[in-house]
Amino acid sequence: MKLRPHYRNRYVLIGDLILIIVSVMGSFALRLDVAQLPFYFPAMLAMCGVALLIKTPTYFFFGLYRRIWIYASTHELRLITAAVTTASVLTSGVMLLLLSTKLVFPGMPRSALGIDWLLSLVLVGGSRFALRILAEQSTAPRKDKTRRALIIGAGDAGALVVRELQKSAQLNLTPIGFLDDDRSKQRQEIYGVQVIGFVSDIANVLDSQHVDEVIFAIPSAPGRVVRLVNDACRLKGIPSRTMPGIYELIGGKVSVSRLREVDITDLLRREPRRIHEEMIGNVLSGKRVLVTGAGGSIGRELSRQIARWNPAELIILGHGENSIFETLLELKEDYPVLKLTPTIADVKDVVRLRSAFADIQVIFHAAAHKHVPLMQANVEEAILNNVFGTRNVVEAAIENNVERLVLISTDKAVRPANVYGATKRLAEMIVLDAAHRTRRAYSVVRFGNVLGSRGSVIPVFKRQIANGGPVKVTHPDMERYFMTIPEAVHLVLQAASMGQGGEAFLLDMGPQVRILDLAEDLIRLSGLEPGRDIEIEFTGIRPGEKLREELWEPGKTYDKTGHPDIFRSEHEAVMESEQLQKTLQRLEALTLQHSPRSQGGASSSHADEIIALLDEVIPGAAIRATPSPEITSFV
Repeated sequence: MKLRPHYRNRYVLIGDLILIIVSVMGSFALRLDVAQLPFYFPAMLAMCGVALLIKTPTYFFFGLYRRIWIYASTHELRLITAAVTTASVLTSGVMLLLLSTKLVFPGMPRSALGIDWLLSLVLVGGSRFALRILAEQSTAPRKDKTRRALIIGAGDAGALVVRELQKSAQLNLTPIGFLDDDRSKQRQEIYGVQVIGFVSDIANVLDSQHVDEVIFAIPSAPGRVVRLVNDACRLKGIPSRTMPGIYELIGGKVSVSRLREVDITDLLRREPRRIHEEMIGNVLSGKRVLVTGAGGSIGRELSRQIARWNPAELIILGHGENSIFETLLELKEDYPVLKLTPTIADVKDVVRLRSAFADIQVIFHAAAHKHVPLMQANVEEAILNNVFGTRNVVEAAIENNVERLVLISTDKAVRPANVYGATKRLAEMIVLDAAHRTRRAYSVVRFGNVLGSRGSVIPVFKRQIANGGPVKVTHPDMERYFMTIPEAVHLVLQAASMGQGGEAFLLDMGPQVRILDLAEDLIRLSGLEPGRDIEIEFTGIRPGEKLREELWEPGKTYDKTGHPDIFRSEHEAVMESEQLQKTLQRLEALTLQHSPRSQGGASSSHADEIIALLDEVIPGAAIRATPSPEITSFV
């Protein structure tokens, strides 16, 4: 490997001694006629001696002999200017003092002092930057042997990439141009490399230019821009790479455990929904608000967002003490004056709920078991927590005259194919039935998968990518609706402000996203390439999963609301109150007859009876068609 030349500072010092003399002599020669030089020769010799005695120590004091000048930059230029100016001022002061005594020499042209300063600045600065130029030329790669690189982004990161490519022969890459969306940069040059178009022009540029590699150098770019570049490169068969973050460079290597941080909104393939907040404050401000499941992803974000609206008191209720404690610490830090009450309670304990709900005005019910394969294998627990837990919440709310209650539901409740979806549909029926009976503002919010929530697919994929793969996808055609946690929470808060009682609210989430596309996007946005750096493995559909979820029931119409992306259904399929109570009684009897499961996790006969009952009473349910889960099918 060819090393860059290193110029020792003792040679730089020797050069400065020569340049100091040259500068003094040059200042006299530029100021005087040739015939005048002999008369002022004593003054010139005196000034050379003074300059050598003053300038060299001054340069040393400013650190001009402690620098590696092949890396000189504008900082070094400012340092040289300060050192030369200080040295020239001191030299001029001594010379003027000597002139005033008239003991050493009769006189000298005072303008030579200013000329000496200019010459010193040019010679000292120029000599040092000449070292950098020589070093760069000695290591410049031969253009006929390098591959051609297109740089995406003409900012600081792009400039850094170009400088490194130009200086490093080992990289064997020559930058041929930038693409950047800043109009003011078009046709401008950075280090001799021109901005040749916009990022959206990448497909045309790859067709018209000989490009061997594309380097993405916009650290803050949104996911749609990264996806545009990666898709274009993939279609043209041109490799692309993402400039690593500074933490990777400091670490000395780039590995799959050091990935580009992915913004969750990058994966949506649509713009995040914006929620109108005008009505939310009227519902929450000054109220005593309780959130069940406040230790979970949705419950914690709900608590954060509710805290912004200055409620009189926020009660965070959950079964897990550690998660509630973490939520409490976060809220205490962000909202130190807010009255917070942490409550450890299980929604299956109706007596505890009655006590916790005293004087509560608004409830957000987010507590639920939600993992589809696990609930498929634990039917009784799914019923106890999701169905009877919701019944307990509703009964305690009614007894304590709670004004508003919002149930967090799921698109899996529509024509459910799994136990989890069926339990959430029954929970919806319980809430809507209570709304019709009491005429209170009890409502349901139904949405799809939440990106980044605890137990969701994104953390699983991230962990698999960090481990080097493979990323496991159940089926290449699996599709889901997706939204971010803030979107989901904003919808819930909006529903709380809109609800008059008995409604189911739905968000227009755009088209469903293929899980395979999501996995590939996450790999690419992490700075890696699917199939090359990280393999994707198909594991087969898990019990209870559909290829596509349904947020909207076929044949039903949904009313618009004051928000363009939120729809209302006031005619959800619910049972008559009497029939619902009988169904719950039958479910309770079957659930309480719980018997130990057979080896291997197969459903008991009671679980089979529960599933048969769910299929019977829930519109469109087809849970019995789902095979029994095996241990290997949970993940």
